[in-house]
Amino acid sequence: MEIPSRTTFSVQNLLFHSFLHLFFFIQYLAVPVTAEFNVTPYNPIENFAINCGSSMGGKSWDDRPWVGDGNGKFSLIEQQNNNNKPSVSKAASQLSSSVDTFPYSTARLSYSQFTYSIPLTDGQKFIRLHFYPTSYPDFGDPSKKAFFSVKAGDFTLLSNFSASLHAHDEVTFFKEFCVNLDEGQSLNLTFTPIVSMPNNLYYTPASYERVPHFVGQAQGQTFHLENNTALENMYRINVAGGQSISPKNDTGMFRSWFNDDYRYLTIRNPSALPVNTTIDLKISSPMQSFAAPKEVYITARTMGTNKTKNENYQLTWEFPVDSGFNYFVRLHFCEFQIEITKAGERVFEILLANASAENQADVIFWSGGNGIPVHRDYVVAIGNIGKEKQQNLSIAMHPSPEWKTKYSDAILNGLEIFKLSNGFNLSGPNPDPDTTSPDPDTTNQQGYSSPTSNNKVVSGIVGGVISGFVVLSLLCFFVYRRKRKVKDTDSSKGVPVMELSKCGSSSLPSELCSYFSLAEIKRATNNFDNVFIIGVGGFGNVYKGFIDGGATQVAIKRLNPESQQGAHEFRTEIEMLSQLRHLHLVSLIGYCNDGGEMILIYDYMANGTLRDHLYNSKNPPLPWKQRIEICLGAAQGLQYLHSGAKHTIIHRDVKTTNILLDEKWVAKVSDFGLSRIGPTNMSQTHVSTVVKGSFGYLDPEYSRRGKLTEKSDVYSYGVVLCEILCARPAIHRSAEKALVNLAAQAQECHRNGTLYNMIDPFLKGKIAVECLKKFTEVVMSCLHDDGMERPSMDAVVWGLQFALQLQETAEEEGLKPNAIAGIEEDIDEESPIIAYAMEDESGEVFSSIGDHVMNSRSTTSFSLTSDEQSFIRKGSDKHLSKAVFSEIRDPQGR
Repeated sequence: MEIPSRTTFSVQNLLFHSFLHLFFFIQYLAVPVTAEFNVTPYNPIENFAINCGSSMGGKSWDDRPWVGDGNGKFSLIEQQNNNNKPSVSKAASQLSSSVDTFPYSTARLSYSQFTYSIPLTDGQKFIRLHFYPTSYPDFGDPSKKAFFSVKAGDFTLLSNFSASLHAHDEVTFFKEFCVNLDEGQSLNLTFTPIVSMPNNLYYTPASYERVPHFVGQAQGQTFHLENNTALENMYRINVAGGQSISPKNDTGMFRSWFNDDYRYLTIRNPSALPVNTTIDLKISSPMQSFAAPKEVYITARTMGTNKTKNENYQLTWEFPVDSGFNYFVRLHFCEFQIEITKAGERVFEILLANASAENQADVIFWSGGNGIPVHRDYVVAIGNIGKEKQQNLSIAMHPSPEWKTKYSDAILNGLEIFKLSNGFNLSGPNPDPDTTSPDPDTTNQQGYSSPTSNNKVVSGIVGGVISGFVVLSLLCFFVYRRKRKVKDTDSSKGVPVMELSKCGSSSLPSELCSYFSLAEIKRATNNFDNVFIIGVGGFGNVYKGFIDGGATQVAIKRLNPESQQGAHEFRTEIEMLSQLRHLHLVSLIGYCNDGGEMILIYDYMANGTLRDHLYNSKNPPLPWKQRIEICLGAAQGLQYLHSGAKHTIIHRDVKTTNILLDEKWVAKVSDFGLSRIGPTNMSQTHVSTVVKGSFGYLDPEYSRRGKLTEKSDVYSYGVVLCEILCARPAIHRSAEKALVNLAAQAQECHRNGTLYNMIDPFLKGKIAVECLKKFTEVVMSCLHDDGMERPSMDAVVWGLQFALQLQETAEEEGLKPNAIAGIEEDIDEESPIIAYAMEDESGEVFSSIGDHVMNSRSTTSFSLTSDEQSFIRKGSDKHLSKAVFSEIRDPQGR
């Protein structure tokens, strides 16, 4: 039963589900089990979704039905006085292209408190609040009023809450809670959405013997999670999972399982076990089948295979949480490695918040055998320390002493962390306001101020979200220069990087990025002599240059003086790349914005771009093993951006011209002009932004919905893998229509079993069968239409490492003559598919900014400018697209 509701200034949508009451805290079973893990998803017996502020119903993008809030199955209670008018229905002033019409297009707005009274069956319910900060007409300046509280019965779920402060530039996000309803009790819900759940999914039954114990407290002390406690989900993670698990793929309760545990690791060298898709999982009780989806239990993270190294470090995650609350921690386990079948073979210690939770954790002993999921529950207190709003809740694992275990290792498949209500309170503090302004791609928002006693709180319930969820939306109220190394009189004419953008930018770390005067740059390039040009891009020319008295060779990228584009991309690249250092990322040495110029200085890449060595080039073809090594290096660079940096960074322009090769053929990801910071907390699933990218590499899901995630990079990288395997461009405009898009053709050929026709003829007889099989598996998973189904870059890296290992083993043993997946010797080498691949290559960048290239609001078709149409017709290699700073054309090395 879903009930979306909306109110402006506390604009909310509410949904709820009432589920069958199922005993869910599993007791320890020592007896063998035989039940298969094929269980019908949990089916709610009550299902309502309320589209607030509208008398009409309709279906959301996922085909789930919504009803208007005039439905007679629940009542709206308003508290009116002489100063306040009744609530009204309003349409949003502007609906972002990435936001669904149902339930976000309308809202019920009110200047006074109101409550939905919803008759429900008794039991435990999910409550999910989905927020959409936006504005509505005729309701004044929302920046002074968008602070509100939300209550469910006696529980205060949110207090003095600002959705805009919590949004972190996200268009939508959600929060999840759990409450219990007694028999005969209606749910009086103020601004809230709800989903019911099986009884005792997280709560402790009165007769249950295995209750969570209080970590860090007196030995043996337990914690009964009773019905007078509410929970807020902080984190729910599919540890080391190749992909996130969407609500529709949960066990019937519409929970989201994220796969980015890597970002919370303190030491980022643990190994992710390969997905075991062949194991037949068994369940130890009916309740365990609802605890987590099967996908959680067929992936896991361990410490690695180095026994000595494992004994000297802890596998540790750190999760930021609010101070002053108790936290319920559920850890999910399943031993699926075929070599571990007996108790005592993998025994390890578990510590929560630096206190011992388990001295001898043994998954086989707990579950009763291999392939049997089990979970363990704990409660840990995070007290107040001074004025700290948040602290880290750590989860650490360490192998038991050698005499206690056969494998010095630890394992974890999934985890959930809930905040427990303190009395009747779950609300935490607002984050400190971000002093930097949002990216100009995003919807403009104005500043916010704290409410005063004279401010009226405007609350509004915004249309519903997806089935089983409630959407709570809010009204939106709505470089630093390094000290110069040279004394140059012209330098005073330059404009500091932070002045390039009025929205403010982070200062450049002086130890990582140098400032160069224009005189220095001219000396390095012989006054921009054309002889030194090594590449041409949408931003301008790339020159080879020499600094440090000619001792250091660099690549110098200069903005075309006649171009009006690139200031934002210039600032973005400096801010992003100056703070990143990784073997597989190109290094930014410095910048110059002197005399009206915008110039970036990089390490010189002697072997140019990856595309230089694939097609339309006089360079000799790369051997297959070297291609995999280059693939792996680029993947590791993206892996670092997604999960190794302080915040997730989405590159947004992954392609073969943006993968550079140094003198040792080490791959380095380059060109960060389009990059964006990804979601900054677990409640955010994407970044909503104007669609930008390169034609042929652009994630189709991102182009349709404008919702950017790291999986958009994964798709683009999948196209790169296709280019490497097939030695042909991502887009071939002179080919017949069916062969224009490389990714689409590769998917079609894979479905038909004819992918071998597309493989680079040079590689015939040189790819090991098993290697090609694994490589193709990685490619196709990256190109999945649904972003949630694509693997993380962690999983991609593992897959390529495995493919490389298979190739190396086969080469050591001697490849068979027809090594390419059983390709027969009489394959027609004049195949038109191969011929097309070797014809002219244009496949260059089209940055879809506004409506010049792509109408990202309603269609995936392209409307090209006259210049771009000319470029397609003439195939001019010298044409410069002025939209994208990071674009490179005619690369001749860097």
